[in-house]
Amino acid sequence: MTERTLRIDFVSDVACPWCAIGLHALAEAARRVAPEITLNWHFQPFELNPDMPPEGADTVAYLSAKYGIGEVQIRVNQQRIRERGAAVGFTFGERGRVWNTFDAHRLLAWAAEEGRQRELKEALLQAYHGEGRNPGARDVLLDLAARVGLNTARAAQVLDGDDYAAEVRAAEKQWQQAGIHAVPAVVVEGRHLIEGAQTPEVFERVLRQVAAGAG
Repeated sequence: MTERTLRIDFVSDVACPWCAIGLHALAEAARRVAPEITLNWHFQPFELNPDMPPEGADTVAYLSAKYGIGEVQIRVNQQRIRERGAAVGFTFGERGRVWNTFDAHRLLAWAAEEGRQRELKEALLQAYHGEGRNPGARDVLLDLAARVGLNTARAAQVLDGDDYAAEVRAAEKQWQQAGIHAVPAVVVEGRHLIEGAQTPEVFERVLRQVAAGAG
């Protein structure tokens, strides 16, 4: 096979557990298809809870009100998520609250320009889903920026102003208008949509099909 580089637009939210699963599954698929196929990663913003206040909300109460399900079903769903995560090497911890993620998306937009977007995305997912930390808190965001090698002084400037706010909102609108209303959504080469947190096998098959021109 001729070596190919495929553009990946990974539309997701830091608050989305299935996005953590999908990212790790896609990363495993990327390892399987290398070196014949390499992925050019671009992380696109999507907010599951755009109206969430800074103080966040209790996870069970919020999910119950949003989806009309009880605590028992929520716990069943969370166990399924933990099992799917374990299958792709991601360990879920306790997530007692749901938080606003807009500032995280702004920082990710800046990190893309610095060549550290994927590293920051993975750090954010681990901080929230693995450690239960607030991905919208300034101190957490600055800690994660430092952890992945970003300039913390510049990160603070981004967070303390409105840098990248317009860009994030424009990108969110663009993907919604393109028909993305649930995440994760993986767009390969700008035209092949893979919906949901698929298994590494499904991602691998699609990547090979697209690279071969049969997607």
